[in-house]
Amino acid sequence: MLVVDDDPIISESLAEFLREEGFEVTTAVGGKEAIDVLQKAETGSGATEPPRPFAVVVSDVSMPEVGGMDLLRHIAKNHPATVALLLTGYGTIESAVEALRHGAVDYLTKPVLDSELKVALQRALRQQMLLAENRQLKAQLETRYGLDSVIGSDERMLRTYDLVEAVAPTKTTVLMCGESGTGKSLIAHAIHLRSPRKDKPFVELACGSIPETLLESELFGHVKGSFTGAHADKIGKFLAANGGTLFLDEINSAPPAMQLKLLRVLQERKFEPVGSNTTIEVDVRVILATNQPLEDLVAAGKFRQDLYYRVNVVKIDLPPLRERTSDVPHLVDHFLRQHAASVGRAISGVDALAMDALRRYSFPGNVRELGNIIERAVVLTRTDTIRLEDLPPQVTAGSGVLAATIAPIATGLTLPHAGATVPLTGPLNAASHPSSPAGGADAASLQDAMKAPERQIILQAIRACNGNKLKAAEMLQINRTTLYKKMKTLGIDPKAA
Repeated sequence: MLVVDDDPIISESLAEFLREEGFEVTTAVGGKEAIDVLQKAETGSGATEPPRPFAVVVSDVSMPEVGGMDLLRHIAKNHPATVALLLTGYGTIESAVEALRHGAVDYLTKPVLDSELKVALQRALRQQMLLAENRQLKAQLETRYGLDSVIGSDERMLRTYDLVEAVAPTKTTVLMCGESGTGKSLIAHAIHLRSPRKDKPFVELACGSIPETLLESELFGHVKGSFTGAHADKIGKFLAANGGTLFLDEINSAPPAMQLKLLRVLQERKFEPVGSNTTIEVDVRVILATNQPLEDLVAAGKFRQDLYYRVNVVKIDLPPLRERTSDVPHLVDHFLRQHAASVGRAISGVDALAMDALRRYSFPGNVRELGNIIERAVVLTRTDTIRLEDLPPQVTAGSGVLAATIAPIATGLTLPHAGATVPLTGPLNAASHPSSPAGGADAASLQDAMKAPERQIILQAIRACNGNKLKAAEMLQINRTTLYKKMKTLGIDPKAA
């Protein structure tokens, strides 16, 4: 920690208290000296003294030449790994808001109680740890949320990429429309990361998850005592995103009163926290998303028409996954590599039947559901390949899987995406089945010839269901009694199958 005060007696006294609490402390007399100390710690001095930036700066506000607010701005600009805590002999709401806007973790008024200072320092350390984690994850986030990570070659997705590239460098408001799970948050991240604001905060709020009575406080903040339960001042999402991007998901769920306040802040970039008369001005790029057509809500009188026209500047429509099934194999490969790496398993791929089942599935949960399905399969599979039995029942059930099974078994053709064939267990001749008449394939009737692929289909279904005959019957869309009759006719041992 770095303790800064223009009075060396005060700074040493505070430093001694912090050392007794177990912290490693350096002191600086005034803001100017603090800037020099911060720079030396950031750069180090060769191999003997590597860079070792400060975690927390505790600074007085009122100092000559370089005051606490000036030091705070310098830290925010030049030392992103460091957080600051300000102390002042005379505090006001305006000065506190100003300090928080420039990145201060806390703003305490002297004289500060020891217990109060300890709590503030713990909060500052938690914030610094989060910053450290954010730095470590930044490269991963850019890989995960950058435009290169948005998977898909569907024509509509290609248009989306073009729109992202065009709109990212601007301040233009973006409205994204699409069902839940289509990747609206991913696109919002991609826009932010390709914008000049990429090093500033990206703040996300799902409006539908916040009770109507608390949504205003979440967006604009509140002052202590403004309503029951407001035990302290709270910073809203707009202020937290100052300089960066605010992503408001499920904007269609915002109540009418909130829609009017949103309209004002989008037009003027000004607002008042709940219970305060102080107007705060922010520089925020706003991205909104809806999972319902806003045009329909406007027509029904549930969404303000003027707000709709204000947010509908650049519109990005994200298609549901069922309408771009050609992207499923690419997404499967992406999620497979991602989840296999996270659990430390070597998974070589997805077999043909499983891939075909995934391509035929309707994905009501869209891309998010596909990611969850692959994660589940990676965790549950006992082999190095994702197979049909590793997929959840809603994916494997239905005629789609059955059709996917019949064709390759009956023909011995190469299955799509697999690069391998599913051969028959034996030739379609009399010797291949005990109930077939004597003679070769030419002498076999059509009914006899069809028994071999039917037998294979049933065996495949039973294997896919880990020997569970009831589930196999459901997959084949026949009842269990019929399944057992067919097994008897085809010479399939119920115990061995």
